[in-house]
Amino acid sequence: MAQIGASKRQKELARREKRKEKDAQKAERKKEKAARPPRDASGVDPDIAHIIPGPQPLPEGFEE
Repeated sequence: MAQIGASKRQKELARREKRKEKDAQKAERKKEKAARPPRDASGVDPDIAHIIPGPQPLPEGFEE
């Protein structure tokens, strides 16, 4: 029975350590997010701002 208790204790310690690591990573992400510059006030993603929905014009020099 003593081995079962020791094994259980080791698992619990491993869980606690993993939780500490996850909490540290979460805090780091939160800190990095706070340090980022704010997004554009318009709310438009700059990566897709120039994309127009619908059919796109044919490239120059393209012949049917």
